[in-house]
Amino acid sequence: MKADLEFERELESKILPTHDIKLFSGRSNPILAQEIADYLGTSVGPMIIKNFSDGELYVQVQDSIRGDDVFIVQPVCNPVNENLVELLIMIDAFKRASAKTITAVIPYYGYARQDRKTSGREAITAKLVADLLTTAGANRVLAMDLHTGQIQGFFNILVDHIYSTPVIVKYIKELNLPADELVAVSPDTGGVQRTRAFAKHLNCPLAIIDKRRARHNEAIADHVIGDIKDKICVMFDDIIDTAGTICEAAKLLKREGAKEVYVCASHPVFSGPALSRLEEAPIKEVIVTNTIPLKNDYIPSKIKQLSIAPLLGEAISRIHDDQSVSSLFGFEKEYK
Repeated sequence: MKADLEFERELESKILPTHDIKLFSGRSNPILAQEIADYLGTSVGPMIIKNFSDGELYVQVQDSIRGDDVFIVQPVCNPVNENLVELLIMIDAFKRASAKTITAVIPYYGYARQDRKTSGREAITAKLVADLLTTAGANRVLAMDLHTGQIQGFFNILVDHIYSTPVIVKYIKELNLPADELVAVSPDTGGVQRTRAFAKHLNCPLAIIDKRRARHNEAIADHVIGDIKDKICVMFDDIIDTAGTICEAAKLLKREGAKEVYVCASHPVFSGPALSRLEEAPIKEVIVTNTIPLKNDYIPSKIKQLSIAPLLGEAISRIHDDQSVSSLFGFEKEYK
């Protein structure tokens, strides 16, 4: 009896092991990873990532992560293939190091625009990337502003899809633009649902630009559906790539009588002639987030980049603590 009592007391005195958040970063956006770490009050874990002379990648985790929840920050941006393979190898390294869970934090999901077959003999690369991440060993994906919502259904693992909307809406409200002059504009019919959400939170009407796409990375804006004359137009898109769509839309809005044009987008891909086009276009300000780093030596002054680190950090914290992620988007909470 006495032995049993001592055994129970020994059990009560033991502290159950806790599984810490372990944050790591690839090489595609280490600054964002550090900002997330600062928000969480932790540090970015040490790793060795290098290329061999033939281009092959080498990854080694420099810290014990056995039994821990691992979060890997790696947007799949330019160079897309290099960053994607780096992410896959990192996931494999953590899996073999006995991590409890592995969450791929992908602020920008590369290959997302190829999400269906529009003509014969095309690949659906958004699905392929989902399969690669799952096979590599990821338990969960945390993505931001996917090009289309159905990409979540390409995964057989958990996907948390979050939005940059709170960050962008907060900034626009801080501009103190006249509320009665604001119009939220969708640059094409495919972005109507996204723009409607912004219009709702800015309490303003909605307009749509009718666009034809003759070929990849080339769009022609035809006409505007809605009243934008003498209005301040705020266009919303998820990606600015070559900026052809946005710049043509901005020109059309000005021709139709818009007072000013602002452009908002989550992912500043900015490939090819994007920066020069944006500089020359009749756009007051281009508001983007730091899902992708701006590496160009010359960035036009009209480009404003907002940090989504607090939003991603809060989502990571909630995932780790098994709390609701969707409640982040009630807009009743301000993020510092």
